[in-house]
Amino acid sequence: MPRAARDKSSTGIYHVMLRGVNHQIIFEDDEDYQKFLRTLKHTKEKSGYIIYAYCLMSNHIHLLIKEAEEDLGIVFRRIGASYVYWYNRKYGRRGHLFQDRYKSEAVETDSYFLTVLRYIHQNPYNAGIVENIADYPWSSYHEYIEEPRLCDTEFGLSLFSSDRVKAIKLFEEFNLAENQDRCLDYDQGVRLNDVQATDFIKSICDVQSPSEIALFEKGKRNKVIKQCKEKGLSIRQIERLTGISFGVIRGVDSR
Repeated sequence: MPRAARDKSSTGIYHVMLRGVNHQIIFEDDEDYQKFLRTLKHTKEKSGYIIYAYCLMSNHIHLLIKEAEEDLGIVFRRIGASYVYWYNRKYGRRGHLFQDRYKSEAVETDSYFLTVLRYIHQNPYNAGIVENIADYPWSSYHEYIEEPRLCDTEFGLSLFSSDRVKAIKLFEEFNLAENQDRCLDYDQGVRLNDVQATDFIKSICDVQSPSEIALFEKGKRNKVIKQCKEKGLSIRQIERLTGISFGVIRGVDSR
């Protein structure tokens, strides 16, 4: 069946999500996050789009972005081609990393712009990763309260006040406020902590401890690793729980 056409925004502004294929982890360490941000910056210089906010999670990405002359489809093909090539070389893998098509929703009003802005910055908090959104290093939150590096923060701050100092204070209060915001997202659970991950491993292969997986014959072992990756466990987490080497886990394709 042909794909449904993307709803066009009269403002050119969209809330966009990219997800790892089959919930694949797309950021294993700090270098991966940093590389993706550099890719965004480089592509932005070529394509001319504006980024208002971002949040990079372990297996998906949120962006608040304004389309320029180049269609977003082309933009994300550029981003994907650059980052995936680098990622695959680093981890010795092949094939797709991102879901075949990004998801997007039009942002037509200032009020919804602010809703999406807060939703993006609260993502790590809502996922139970941090207790304070200011503690998460891979979102644009600090670009608003400190110095912008990748984002255009002026527009968002102007919706709070023409006085920058006052605008930043109101921005902080707004982002910390409890709310019932509902925006574009994928249906997925919170990433498993080590206790939950241990229970998951025990449930799929009838062991007393995840460390027993290291004793499985190769085919059976790799099948378990693949299931763990598809569940959203990171390579580091699987390594920590099972004692299987990082290189072995990395070499198991979750596709």
